[in-house]
Formats: sequence, structure tokens, C-alpha cells
Amino acid sequence: MKIIGELALVGAIASVFIVAARGRAVERAAEEAAGRDYMRNLDEIMSKAKNKKVIASWDYESNITKYNEDRLLQISLELAEEEKEHWKETMSYLWHEYEDQDLKRMFQKYTKLGTSALPEDLNERLINAINNMQSTYAKATICSYSDRTKCDLHVEPEVTDIFATSNDPEELKYTWLEWHKAAGAASKGNFTEYVAMDNEAAKLNGYDSVAEWWLSYYEADDSEDQFAALWAQVKPLYQQIHAYVRRHLRLKYGEDVVPARGPIPAHLLGNIWAQTWNQVEKFTKPYPDKPEIDVTNALRAQNYTALKFFKTAEEFFTSLNLSPMPDLFWERSIIEKPTDGRDMVCHASAWDFYDGEDFRIRQCTTITSEFFKTTHHEMGHIQYYLQYKDQPVVYREGANPGFHEAVGDVIALSVSTPKHLRVMGLLEDGTDDIETNINQLYKMGLEKIVFLPFAYLLDLFRYGVFRGTTSPDEYNCHYWQLREALQGVEPPAPRSEDDFDPAAKYHISADVEYMRYYISYIIQFQFQRSLCQIAGEYVPGDETKLLSNCDIYKNTEAGNALGKMLQLGSSKPWQDAMEALTGQRNMDASGLLEYFAPLHDWLKAENERTGEFVGWEPSTVPFCTAEQRSAMESSGFNTRLKKYASM
Repeated sequence: MKIIGELALVGAIASVFIVAARGRAVERAAEEAAGRDYMRNLDEIMSKAKNKKVIASWDYESNITKYNEDRLLQISLELAEEEKEHWKETMSYLWHEYEDQDLKRMFQKYTKLGTSALPEDLNERLINAINNMQSTYAKATICSYSDRTKCDLHVEPEVTDIFATSNDPEELKYTWLEWHKAAGAASKGNFTEYVAMDNEAAKLNGYDSVAEWWLSYYEADDSEDQFAALWAQVKPLYQQIHAYVRRHLRLKYGEDVVPARGPIPAHLLGNIWAQTWNQVEKFTKPYPDKPEIDVTNALRAQNYTALKFFKTAEEFFTSLNLSPMPDLFWERSIIEKPTDGRDMVCHASAWDFYDGEDFRIRQCTTITSEFFKTTHHEMGHIQYYLQYKDQPVVYREGANPGFHEAVGDVIALSVSTPKHLRVMGLLEDGTDDIETNINQLYKMGLEKIVFLPFAYLLDLFRYGVFRGTTSPDEYNCHYWQLREALQGVEPPAPRSEDDFDPAAKYHISADVEYMRYYISYIIQFQFQRSLCQIAGEYVPGDETKLLSNCDIYKNTEAGNALGKMLQLGSSKPWQDAMEALTGQRNMDASGLLEYFAPLHDWLKAENERTGEFVGWEPSTVPFCTAEQRSAMESSGFNTRLKKYASM
């Protein structure tokens, strides 16, 4: 009887625990249901708040006036305070204990308050600093080299055109120096203020600095090592292009202007930032007797307009069974520079207004082959917005920042192939022989490959600034040390800390994380390889189906595969989105290397034939003082540089 009694007691105790556990399970299920209702309501509120702020941003950037600036500031501050109240309520939920992984992911995203975490006075200082930098950039003008009384030259189109057409190294040097003075040096104080305020916001969001905040977008503890590994993959190809271009520049301008073994002067590469080198192609083409594949003249001869660019781009997407542009897109986009004299940001951009209906592009289109591709790229962003518009607002973004940029470029890869240009009637029929293919790959390399170190170093520079390892009195020195080490370029004249050359780049002045572009220029070839294999357009080893001549136009199977990935938004980690399309869970440059393999082989043989030195020795143009160089060694800057630059 005693044993039976003891067993009964144990059973009773167990029953109590079971009942308690069941009670707790019911309680947790109720809490999770309440959390789900709250999240549904919060998402609707945030949709309206984001819409309000984006409208104000659009109005300001499309017409830079004091009224629009003040209105943007007021709305930003009001919404920041509202966000803060919602954040406090969000933090009161025990979302870490939820079983629904999707609900946990939404809560986790909403617990990052962003810059709204700042007290109102500091947030106002941050907004003003960014607005001031953007305004300085947008309004910056310089005087003409040939007519110093003509002082209304903006970066687009005037400065850009000078770099595209001038062969006078003195005019290029003058224009480079004047632009960097007008758009860069004037913003140093605002940049320093912006760094301080943004770092405060990062700390309030649980990060040591903005560097860690930005890196968190990539959802991996070793993101910086991954970026460095990608650079190690592509660096040998870049060095071959660099050596080849340097030789031709030396032949054109002389060894007193272009050193035989040193970095390339940045003002001679056809672009104010030396981020792409397309304009040197006309005198460096591997096979100069082969016909040029530049459809600018054809576009103009066939009376293409800005509107026709956009209608043509839309038709490419619909041919893949993807979405047409909604009516509001055509009503509200700005596709040409207004002629009413307003100041506006002309940098091409795509906008999501978070209401599921309003999507726009702002672009000062001119009729060139470059803008033909840019239009497809920007519409790629809109297509991404359209595909994930039914996701909760918190998921309406790319799987990681690089995905958004890559999607537009994947389409542009097809659009720029000789095969597609012939289909569009923009290129005469002809055979795609080896020499023509090398020329085309070289032309693309001057855009796609040479961009990589520039894109990579912009955020390596800012990581150092945000972490405090690059102080305000080292900004320009460290910036040029990175450009020399990774890009192999040098400034056209001595630089000092009175200069602030980074801010002469729009994305620095506008607080835009730039690693996304570096990532996008690599993973777009991962995407392209998979899409082309799905479409049956690429077969490794088949000379008739090269990756570099793949056009997925009108292939709905490829379009459907792309659409499935886009529809995820950021609802899953980017590794899941990558795997959905490519079968890989990592970012990998092998697709890019396959694409450019014929060019890489040709460049190695050509540089060996001419005895060209591959790589570069340190610049003889001063941009750091002896004290700064000593500090770089003792502070660990050089150690980090060697690690991340694969030196």
C-alpha cells in the first residue's frame, strides 16, 4: 500500500506539472497571437509613416529649396519620435520566446530603431549634416578650363562630358581639382558631424559603431572576411587590366605623365572618380580594326527618347513574365532633367513609396548607350519592389543590400550583348568571332572589373572612420592610401587634409552604404550564370553558348526563377534567397571569372608579350605626411590594409 501511495503522489505531482506546462503553453500561444496582431498593426502604421517620409525626400531631392528642406526635416523628426514610441512597445513583447520563426524575424528587424533612436536634437543635427552634404554636392559648380567666366558646370552632364571627351591632360587635371574642391572639401565639417551623430545612433541600436551596423545587413559574423576573399578571387584579373591600360595611357601621354611601374593618375581614366574606365576604350581596344559595339549613334538615329528607353526596358521585363510598370510610375517619375532651372539631385535612383502602388524613377536621361543600360538597371529596382510589394513592409528590401543592385545589372548584362542588340535592331548582323568577343569583354571589364576595388575601398575607408581608427586629420591620407593599395591610382596633384576628396562622391555625401555595389558586381554573375543555364543559353565549354553572350530576353522559365527569388524580399536570410536561384549559399566570384575568362587569358598573354610590369609601386605624389605614415604603421592601419587588400 505504501508503494501504491507513493506512486499516486508522484503521479499527482506529475499531473500538476503537466497542467502547469499546458497552462504555460496556452499562455505562450496567446502571447504569440497578441504579438502577431501587434505586428500586423505596426506594419500598417509603418507603411504610412515610410510613405510620408519618402514623399518628403522625393520632393526635396527633386526640387532643392529651403521650404522642401525644412519640410523634410520636420517630417523626419516627427516620424522619428513616433517610431521611438512604437519601438518601446515592440521591446515589451517577449518575442525571443516565440516559436513562429517568421514572427521572430519581423520583431527582430523592428527592434532596430535606426537613427530614430537619437534624441531629437542629435537627430536634427544628423539630418542637417546629411542634407548639407547633399546640397553641397547637388549645387557644386566649377568654371570652364577654356573660359574661366563660364562657371556653371555641374557634375552631370558638363564635368562628366569633359572626362568622356577631353584628351588634354591639363584640362582634365584642372577639372578634377576644381570639382573635388567644390564638392569635396566644402563638406568635411558636415561629414565629421555626420560621423559623430550616426555613431551615437549605432550605439543606441546595440552596435559599437556604424561599421558594425552596416555589416549586420549581411547577416554573417565574418562578412569582412568574405568581402576580402571575393577581392582575392578577382584581384589577379584586375591587375592584368590595370597593367594593360597603364601601358596604353603611357603611350598616349608619355612616361613623364604616366609612370611605367606606378599607379595610374586618376584624372586620365575618363571618369571624375576613376571608378569606371569606359572612356579609355576607344584608344586601348585589343582589336582596334574590329567594328565598335556602341549603340549611341543607332539609338539617336532611330529617334529613341527618354520615354522610349523606359518603354523598351519595361518590355524586357514583361517578356520574362515579370510585372509591367503601374500607371502611377508613368505619371510621377522624372525621366528627364526639368528645364525650369530648379536645383535637383540628378543621380539616377529608383523609389518605393511603401503603399504597394507608387513606384518611381528619377533620372536625367540623355540618349546614350550608357543611359540605355542605366534605365534597365533602375527599372530592375522597381521590378524588385513590385515583386515583394505584398510582403510585410519590414521585408520590403533586398535579401541583402547587394541583391537589389545585382538584379538590375543582371538584366543589363543581357541587354548589352551583341545578340540582344541585334534583336532590338540596334546592331547590324554579323558573326561573333573571338576578336569581337575579346573587344566586348574588355569594354565590359572597364566597367565591371575596374569598379570592384573602388566600390570595396569606399566602405573600407568609412569602416575605419566610424571605428575611430581614421581620425578627421587622417581622412584624406587614409583614403588615398586605400586607393593606391587597392586601385593602383594616384591623385593628379599633391593632396593634404585641407582637401576632402571622398565627399566628391555622391554616395559619401548622401550616407549610402557602398559595399552593396561591390557585392552586386560580383553576385550578378552568379545570378546570370544560373539564369542562363536555366534558359539553356550557357553551356560550359560550348563556344557557341558563351556566358558572355547569353541573353535571357523572352525566356519565361528564367524570369519565373528570378521572380521567385525577388518575391522573398528580406523575409529569409540572403543565403536562402541565393540558394533559391543558384543552389549556392555563399557569395562567389567564380561566375564572374567564368564570364571574363577569355579576356583574362588574352590579357596575360598580351602583357607578357609587351613585357608590361603587372602591379604597381608606391606613388611619388604626396598625399600623406611622414607623421601620418608613421602613425599608420603604429595604429595597425597597415596591418588591416594588408589583410583586406590581399597584399
